[in-house]
Amino acid sequence: MTEVSSLTGRLLVATPALADPNFDRAVVLLLDHDEQGSLGVVLNRPTPVGVGDVLLSWAPLAGDPGVVFQGGPVALDSALGVAVIPGEEGPLGWRRVHGAIGLVDLEAPPELLAAALGSLRIFAGYSGWGPGQLERELGEGAWYVVDSEPGDVSFPDPERLWRAVLRRQRGELAMVATYPDDPSLN
Repeated sequence: MTEVSSLTGRLLVATPALADPNFDRAVVLLLDHDEQGSLGVVLNRPTPVGVGDVLLSWAPLAGDPGVVFQGGPVALDSALGVAVIPGEEGPLGWRRVHGAIGLVDLEAPPELLAAALGSLRIFAGYSGWGPGQLERELGEGAWYVVDSEPGDVSFPDPERLWRAVLRRQRGELAMVATYPDDPSLN
């Protein structure tokens, strides 16, 4: 078996050619990537459901917009908390994934993390790939892989995140941000 270079903490940005409607113009933060597969959350799919409607105690800590995001098509009845916590040490109830980005234990009392949180997003479900599946999709040109920034987790206008992430890239990749929503209208 070939060794998998970890993409944990990086972003998958859907290419315009990606045909899966679950990932149309999606920006996925990879929370785990190894030879066993990959797991991430779509950062730019807000739902109309308020965080307070499903996790009342976490609602005051959730960033704007204070809604649950659809993290992907898998396990929509489960919740993941992703938070940015600056500094070297994180509080109890938080596990570093990459840099200042980490996972929140939503079973922990919110007051354990409240003072340390830079931002928090709650996701219903996640995006998952089995062993080798993501690598095949990358080989088919379905995704661009780019570096994440802590602000991506709490980007204030999620509908604009796909273009914003592409626009900050160097070279030709930045031009993809201008790709029309419907190329047939060009």
